[in-house]
Amino acid sequence: MAIDPRLTLTTSPLAPAASVITGDRYRITVLTDRLIRLEYSETGAFEDRATQVVVNRDFPTPDFTVTAKGDGLLLRTAGLTLEYDGGVFSTGGLRVTPIGGKSYHQIWRYNEPPHPHSKVPLNLGGTARTLDEVDGPCALEPGIAATVGVAPLDDSHSLALTDDGWVARRTNDIDLYLFAYGTDYAGALRDFYRLTGPTPLLPRYALGNWWSRYHAYSAESYAALLDQFEAENLPFSVAVIDMDWHPVDIDPKYGSGWTGYTWNPDLFPNPNAFLDDLHRRGLAVTLNVHPADGVRGHEDAYPAIAARRGVDVASEEPVIFDIGDPDFIAPYLEEVHHPLEDAGVDFWWIDWQQGLASREPGLDPLWALNHFHYLDNARGGKRPLVLSRYAGPGSHRYPIGFSGDTVTSWESLDFQPYFTSTAANIGYGWWSHDIGGHMWGVRDSELTARWFQLGVFSPINRLHSTSSTFATKEPWRFDKVNGSVMAEFLRLRHRLLPYLYTMNERAHTAGEPLVRPLYYVDARRETFYESRNAFLFGTEFLVAAITTAADPRTRYASVETWLPEGRWIDFFSGLAYEGGRRVRLHRPIETLPVLAKAGAIVPLSGPDALGVENPASFEVSVFAGADGAFELYEDDDALQPRSVRTRLSWSDADRTFTIHPAEGALDVVPTTRSYAVRFVGAGVRSVEGFASTFDEASGSVLVELGPVATATGAAVRLGGRQDSGNRELDRIKAFLLTADIDVVAKERLWDALAAEPSFERRMMVLEGFDLDAPVRGVVAEILLASPEPVRA
Repeated sequence: MAIDPRLTLTTSPLAPAASVITGDRYRITVLTDRLIRLEYSETGAFEDRATQVVVNRDFPTPDFTVTAKGDGLLLRTAGLTLEYDGGVFSTGGLRVTPIGGKSYHQIWRYNEPPHPHSKVPLNLGGTARTLDEVDGPCALEPGIAATVGVAPLDDSHSLALTDDGWVARRTNDIDLYLFAYGTDYAGALRDFYRLTGPTPLLPRYALGNWWSRYHAYSAESYAALLDQFEAENLPFSVAVIDMDWHPVDIDPKYGSGWTGYTWNPDLFPNPNAFLDDLHRRGLAVTLNVHPADGVRGHEDAYPAIAARRGVDVASEEPVIFDIGDPDFIAPYLEEVHHPLEDAGVDFWWIDWQQGLASREPGLDPLWALNHFHYLDNARGGKRPLVLSRYAGPGSHRYPIGFSGDTVTSWESLDFQPYFTSTAANIGYGWWSHDIGGHMWGVRDSELTARWFQLGVFSPINRLHSTSSTFATKEPWRFDKVNGSVMAEFLRLRHRLLPYLYTMNERAHTAGEPLVRPLYYVDARRETFYESRNAFLFGTEFLVAAITTAADPRTRYASVETWLPEGRWIDFFSGLAYEGGRRVRLHRPIETLPVLAKAGAIVPLSGPDALGVENPASFEVSVFAGADGAFELYEDDDALQPRSVRTRLSWSDADRTFTIHPAEGALDVVPTTRSYAVRFVGAGVRSVEGFASTFDEASGSVLVELGPVATATGAAVRLGGRQDSGNRELDRIKAFLLTADIDVVAKERLWDALAAEPSFERRMMVLEGFDLDAPVRGVVAEILLASPEPVRA
């Protein structure tokens, strides 16, 4: 066996002896006061090695007590009580109760089925291996968040990791980890990452826009496409070349052309020059690979790998794909993939669809591909990446996920916000979907534009579609309105890179994925069951994705969600809402609800800084109404990064925004950077001493600070309030001007609302009008957003 030491995970699988309670056939390990490992073995042999899921059990021993109870025991920690009868694990003999539970429903019993009449899911779900051919919802595997307060992670069937880098079958029969964290889902997730390994840092380019299409591009046509993107000012950072990069019409004696490792000379006569051109344009490159058919006699790499695998080159017998053989790994990577990487391929899109079987019993080929390709991609000190499907718990160590070939429909779009956020419950934070849908369905410009918007506020924004002349995603191929929306949101994604990259580091060090369900900050029934399309997007945003078509007369679509307590301000419109209630949010195609809590600070790159490098210019959005702070993270994008942090803060009482002196490896970023600050909800139209521009639509003011020295920082203080409120009448008038409804009805409603000075009277006016629900909904949302006794 020849596994390169580079391809071996560093693990710490042994728990302190003081944390372990051992019986003849059971072993209990107290990892934290709320995380317990439960093992049962008929032979009395237990597993001390790391596994495909769990790589660290070296947790500090928490305080706990153990009391004998017949043949069993009673274990108490600060967070739970465990009662066990000492025998074979059973529903009646093993139970855990989290401390502070409010009902009997929060008692977890081993292998207890859910109540047959329960309408409440006990487990809040994790994710799924693939969305291939899914048209709407699909079943999810379990996660570590549960409404009952206890969730098991079953590691009984994963393989052990051996010291030499390979895998082996296990010695214990049952191996469970119980997460008894109640509604502290964020705490459960942090300890999940301690147990299974952190989410790695992504390369900065991965957070930009990805162009991908299953299409037989040539080097010439691909360059023409990129020229058009540049002419349209549409930024991309990753070029995904699907399977036509290699020959697909091959001599039948070799089999099908689904698998391939050699550039197609008819389409790419000079692949090195093609790759160089992509890199010159600032794009990282990934190639699609379907490895199942092995390496056949027509491939450039065949002679070298055949010789290493003992296959007679003259015979042209295929080198079988055998990821279950450890001796296959090195030749496969070194002879087939490394030459292509040396020529400029940055990472691989591993498209495995052939099931779970391999020579090594229990070894999922998908897991092995993800594991070895990811570790191998770090050679030369670069930050590694793969694009592949989910292979079970622990897969977050091998980002990025490829969710598969969804149907192009509103139903598919409607499921993706929920699917993406719920994946946080199993630590899988970097899902990448086929934005716009993959296949079948109906071409719908509005659907595609809404999908682009979701893509921008998704972990990864990868546009993709099937092999069809008519399955296109270029914005200029759609009508003017929707095409313009797609283009603007693609630009916004790249402007969000400073924020996204900071969240990338936070996911790595703080165990907090970019996208998370609302119940991570507000665990109530409404966030579990009535806010499926809403999610947290980093530390500063709540996003409610719109996944249904607009009303044809108002041209607004809507989404319903619970809005947690506090004051929330729309990123696009500046409309402020009071939380602690259910809201229905209506938006035209140009925007979707992206809400920042008062005090939020969001750094964007300047409007012309659409690359992926650390920017030379910033536009920082500050949402007034509470104090706030944000620590901007930047680095040199290396495997072992040299980093710099810049604190940004807002004092609501002093009405002062401060850019603090940067700290760290300052040579990583420009010594001087241009700053503009957009104050939202601050009630000012201008700021003395600075050039400023007031935006009537959002009520925000953009203040130009100009050049700011990175090492010293700067500050700007606003004057007194010059404007206040949500300007409801202005917003209602703007809506009525565009709504395709009866003109006389518009005039009557407008005159009646304008005549009333108070919120209460305006709501009474609205109640007295017989309006269709879509019209009434928009007007009511504006009036009810942040009600005050008297309006300006």
